[in-house]
Amino acid sequence: MTDHLPEKNDPAPTVRDRRVSAWWRALAILLALLLFIGGATGLSLFEQFKTQVRHLQGQLAGQPQIRQLTVLLDAEQQPAMLVSVDPVSQLIQLQRLNQVSEGREEGLQLWALNGDQAPLSLGLIGRRQQTPQLPLDAATLAALGSATELAVSVEGKDGVSEGQGPSLPWLFRGHLVDKAL
Repeated sequence: MTDHLPEKNDPAPTVRDRRVSAWWRALAILLALLLFIGGATGLSLFEQFKTQVRHLQGQLAGQPQIRQLTVLLDAEQQPAMLVSVDPVSQLIQLQRLNQVSEGREEGLQLWALNGDQAPLSLGLIGRRQQTPQLPLDAATLAALGSATELAVSVEGKDGVSEGQGPSLPWLFRGHLVDKAL
């Protein structure tokens, strides 16, 4: 009966080396560096994106915001004038599409029409300009919102006085259309 005792010649259990190899250390440093560069690049791209959005918003604010438009037709139903209404800048822009021009003692006046109500003068169109603009005040802009048609009449070179109606017949006339956003 011999008890089985370990022999004295058995090597002691080996202790594992707990140091990290140089290869793993280099890989960890490389991955940390790549993570830092990726984060910095992402942050930089995000800041550039925000700057571009602010720039484009500034450009958009400077562009005309046309809400209503019409093509005025002459007596033969040919396009004579393109009219666009920009409530943000409070302007009406007109673009002549034909060669009709007023005489020395005449002026073209733009009118807003709304059913049976009296025509509302929007102003005298600039003489011999290809794309004249008419400023609008807040009250006229509000009244223009309910108008259904625009028309142009031939008046004296200074237009008609306040409270006086237009000379008829209309030189150009067209339905006002609300532009979809």
